Amino acid sequence: MSDRTPTPPGGPGALFQAGGEPRVDLRVIADLVPRGARVLDVGCGDGALLQWLARSREVDGRGIELSQKGVNECVARGLSVIQGDADTDLVYYPDGAFDVVILSQTLQATERPKDVLKHLLRIGRRAIVSVPNFGYWRIRLQFLLRGRMPITEDLPYSWYDTPNIHFCTIRDFVELTKEADVGAVMEKAVALNAGGQAMSLNAPWWFWNLFGEQGVFVLKRS
Repeated sequence: MSDRTPTPPGGPGALFQAGGEPRVDLRVIADLVPRGARVLDVGCGDGALLQWLARSREVDGRGIELSQKGVNECVARGLSVIQGDADTDLVYYPDGAFDVVILSQTLQATERPKDVLKHLLRIGRRAIVSVPNFGYWRIRLQFLLRGRMPITEDLPYSWYDTPNIHFCTIRDFVELTKEADVGAVMEKAVALNAGGQAMSLNAPWWFWNLFGEQGVFVLKRS
């Protein structure tokens, strides 16, 4: 997916911090994956998250990635990854083929987010989805003070070259999961601040929507 999907600031290496530890937000995702699970990472980039899951959670991991460069990097890591497009190729995966399907920071870059989400829930017993929050207070402030499309660490592109085509807020995503034809039940939700740390679980949705830079959600079929 990385032909359309934003690469974390600093390039693929930014997935990891000093000492080989992954970014905090990726550790949050990894902690939500059961040990030994069958995992499909959709839009897996260079395979850094899949590799970390194999090491830390002993998963049986697979990946699908749009760019040939990303596929090559995954294969070089010894990962089982194929080239494919989430918008068109998820339809070929059978129902319940995986315990967990992961879509990290990619939904907003797909052409049909709702259909992609429905396929995630069909393919996996659980879906873990993370989205950048376009309702984050710094983004609102940039709109208010500058009157221009905002640029942040999670949304680092100018309006004319961004791969993101369907911006949403945490609240927008929550409402999408409630639509009858999506058929999703939210089992867990975590909002992450600008430092990637999880915010209070007791905070109301409006607080997450204002101060959360991204949201991570665990979903299952209703």
